[in-house]
Amino acid sequence: MTTKDKFDNQLETDRLLVRPLKKEDYKNWLNEYENRLPSQHRHDEGKMDMSICTLEWFHNLVDKHQELALEDKAHIFGVFRKNDGTHIGMIDFSTLGRDDFQWGRIGYTIHNQYWRVGYGKEAVNAALDIAFQQLNFHRIEAHINLDNTPSVKLAESVGMEFECIRKGFIFENGEWTDNTVYFKNAN
Repeated sequence: MTTKDKFDNQLETDRLLVRPLKKEDYKNWLNEYENRLPSQHRHDEGKMDMSICTLEWFHNLVDKHQELALEDKAHIFGVFRKNDGTHIGMIDFSTLGRDDFQWGRIGYTIHNQYWRVGYGKEAVNAALDIAFQQLNFHRIEAHINLDNTPSVKLAESVGMEFECIRKGFIFENGEWTDNTVYFKNAN
């Protein structure tokens, strides 16, 4: 894979384009974060303080995403509606191991003003295709808080299978938390 290819991984679906952020996405990206609804549940950040997110800050973010992709540490994608280009969310893959494993972790978020119309399922399905076909992962895991029912439902809807509960797995909010692990292997 060439350096250019690392920044060109993308996939179109019927309604969406999943691709790395570009510097010219700033206004669209910022607008949709600023238009988020109040938090809908414990795992939804809802409205966020975006005051530090200047144009310069965003350009540095895009550069950092490219650096992480080049190093194969993480591959981070924006999710955009095809009909109007609106930024509706983010999906990322962290490389957990290569060599004999080709193993990664997926994270996903759709802005809450765009929930309940199938964008999450469509975007995650496309992202998994990118992970398996373009990034050459064999196994992708989702690590989900035990009480995050919407995330579990999304993982199941894209064919991810329950594997286990990992005790004291992720340090968040000042404590080690248990996570449900869902996985999908390349076909």
